Amino acid sequence: MNYYNEIKTELINNEIYKKVKDYSKNRSDLNTYYNVGKLLNDAGKHYGEGIIKQYSIKLSSELGKGYNVSSLKRMRKFYILIKKGAPLAHQLTWSHYCEMLSLNNTQIKYYTNQIIKYNLSKRELRNRIKNKEYERLDNKTKESLLQDNDSNTIESYIKNPIIIKNNLNKIEITEKILKQLILEDLDNFLKELGEGFCYLENEYKIKLGDRYNYIDILLFNIKFNCYVVVELKVVELSKEHIGQIQMYMNYIDRNIKTVTQSDTVGIIICKKNNQYVIEYCSNNNIFSATYEIKN
Repeated sequence: MNYYNEIKTELINNEIYKKVKDYSKNRSDLNTYYNVGKLLNDAGKHYGEGIIKQYSIKLSSELGKGYNVSSLKRMRKFYILIKKGAPLAHQLTWSHYCEMLSLNNTQIKYYTNQIIKYNLSKRELRNRIKNKEYERLDNKTKESLLQDNDSNTIESYIKNPIIIKNNLNKIEITEKILKQLILEDLDNFLKELGEGFCYLENEYKIKLGDRYNYIDILLFNIKFNCYVVVELKVVELSKEHIGQIQMYMNYIDRNIKTVTQSDTVGIIICKKNNQYVIEYCSNNNIFSATYEIKN
């Protein structure tokens, strides 16, 4: 079998197809690079690893740029991943798959679902992978998301730790500064929390008896139809924090929430978690997560 001629034919046909039928070029790219990857893999078994470099020189000479050694190795890696069970989704571009070639099959399946669901660009995908979004979900959530199970709670989607960007280059992080960093990059913060979160107000004023109190951040979640009280702590989680957020949640439930809305949820974002405080918390609508500051 002449592997080189087969590879060259696949690539030429793909270039022609893309020019004529641009609307479906993603499908053509992925099918072509899968077939080329298989041929490269088979050729390597017959002639050794060096054959890729030989083919690269000839392809670059005859077809032009775009077929260097790295590009051909990516095609082979793509074929191997798909053969081993990674999903092949024609909604994705070749650029998407290039970003995921170093991941395992379950990670690829997760990010593939996210790309399709949220129409992620290559850059957005790269940022999610860089921030280890998949790794920051708990194991139960990973399993249910991979099975397309929609029975998760708000807690399921909250990343842990939550990445907060230090765009202001602050050295000392107080609660006030932490809130400022969040508000400076609010879109990213809401995505870190998960799905359906909408910003309402910060320093939301409520009156308890003859005293005013201020909720750090008040959100509403469209997916779960509930208010969300967010409290920020730059220390380890304590039972006092639970009591504070419980009080704020009760206020929202009694004075703001309507009968058609679900009970208020509380999220405490703290520097260090304390599993025993949450374990013995009687309110299942209170969750905690740690944060990580990134410059």
